[in-house]
Amino acid sequence: MLRVMQLLAMHVPDGFIDAPVSLFAFVLAAAVLGVAVVRSRAALDDRTAPLAGLTAVFIFAAQMINFPVAAGTSGHLLGGALAAILVGPWAGMLVVTVVLVVQALLFADGGLTALGINVLNMAVVTAVVGWLVFRLGVRFVKTPKGAALVAGVAAFLSVPASALAFVAEYALGGTAPVSLAAVAAAMGGVHVTP
Repeated sequence: MLRVMQLLAMHVPDGFIDAPVSLFAFVLAAAVLGVAVVRSRAALDDRTAPLAGLTAVFIFAAQMINFPVAAGTSGHLLGGALAAILVGPWAGMLVVTVVLVVQALLFADGGLTALGINVLNMAVVTAVVGWLVFRLGVRFVKTPKGAALVAGVAAFLSVPASALAFVAEYALGGTAPVSLAAVAAAMGGVHVTP
């Protein structure tokens, strides 16, 4: 069980989700990113394009720092909510996707066949949830400190949303000999740890 928790606390590796679900996730991620490219063209200008690049560099560096979460597992910042808040949800998805592709290709962090799953979970879900929570929350605050607090809440909530997306993917095509209940409990426990 400890090895399964180690796998669940990091990027999804190759073979952890079956080929049909992985392929569907890849196609879905590609479609969403295609829309993101089109929508980002209007949002990225001389001011936001460099910010998107700096955000990608920061998220890449922040994700390289792992910290202990539970027995034998470690975690790192996801960055999707931060990217969405700084450069918008569409560009934010692209920023995190670039980071994930570099990590998969250069550091074997997450499998290549699971890249669609990792992009959906860590780029799309975190950006959408983080952006929606932030936009809803800032309506009720009047100060920069309040906005920063709302951003923190948005980032925090985006992490279990991403974990829940993985649980759904595992339910559809998980290949490990671990029950769905055990996966859900492990993902929920590890990913709501502050």
